[in-house]
Amino acid sequence: MKHKVICEDAGAGGYEAFPDVCRCANGDLLCVFYAGYDHVSLPNAALPKGARICSVRSGDDGKTWQPAEIVADMPWDDRDPSIMCQRDGTLLCNWFTYYGNPQDAKPDGGVRYKELWLSGSRDHGQTWTEPYLIPNMMNSCWGCSSPIIELADGTLLWPIYREYQNPLRCWSAVIRSTDGGMTWTDPTWIDADNDDNDEPALIELPDGRLLCVMRTNPGDSMWWSESRDQGLTWTRSQKIGFPGHAPYVFRTAEGVLLLGHRVPNTSLHWSLDEGKTWSANLQLDECIGAYPSMVALNDGTVLFVYYEEGAGSSIRAQRLRVTRDGVESIGWE
Repeated sequence: MKHKVICEDAGAGGYEAFPDVCRCANGDLLCVFYAGYDHVSLPNAALPKGARICSVRSGDDGKTWQPAEIVADMPWDDRDPSIMCQRDGTLLCNWFTYYGNPQDAKPDGGVRYKELWLSGSRDHGQTWTEPYLIPNMMNSCWGCSSPIIELADGTLLWPIYREYQNPLRCWSAVIRSTDGGMTWTDPTWIDADNDDNDEPALIELPDGRLLCVMRTNPGDSMWWSESRDQGLTWTRSQKIGFPGHAPYVFRTAEGVLLLGHRVPNTSLHWSLDEGKTWSANLQLDECIGAYPSMVALNDGTVLFVYYEEGAGSSIRAQRLRVTRDGVESIGWE
């Protein structure tokens, strides 16, 4: 296996999951992730605030990684963080909090179930602002699993999803900000008629088109939709042709579109025509954790981060060589 472990234990119970990586304005790589004691880590005696958001940093383009630091630790289960660097160098870390079932209030009587939170940094992730609850999304069961993207005109789009249970129903949406993430609009549905799509991931393509790829739960295929007006309206969702959870879309400088996802195990597809058609599945790891993220390395390869599910889980990384002829995991020098 050509992976390396970039964080084995962040000090919150030995379970690390749901990573996301970006390049900071100073050149460092910063990977944020969930740290707790299990797949869901509600507050207990050993971890009175529940799971937290942590980060690890690399100053040598992914070869080595510093010890974990805390980004946010709210008094409940903080989970599924993502990170992006705006053009002005400001980092935005987004995540959601979880507390039990939709009908259960948190112990302090506050917001319920799933809520969207945001924190920013102007010093490359050394320090972070106080976590900010998105007020117009409160008490409505919203989650997220992918980074905010910055469009060519500076608008921020945040892919989110609404989840109802018993039975499970999910709908993807986007919210937008034109003031650097200080305020956010109400959600725009991607396909309100499809209740089997969540964990949306966005990318802006060179022609200005937005592509959104979404998870399927009971279905046999992930979904995709596109927008040609900066996310204000979306096409009806269509099947992409293969299953998956937690998709992540990345475009190389050579124009190869990469789609990483969980199921089967840790997998990758690629496209040479901006997502119109996709390759056969490439399984990168037998572990089923996934929730992948990608960033370009200085030598032209791609860093692919993901996690392994189960007790003692860790954050893993692979180095990929990507050409228009295919994708290869090449390990580390």
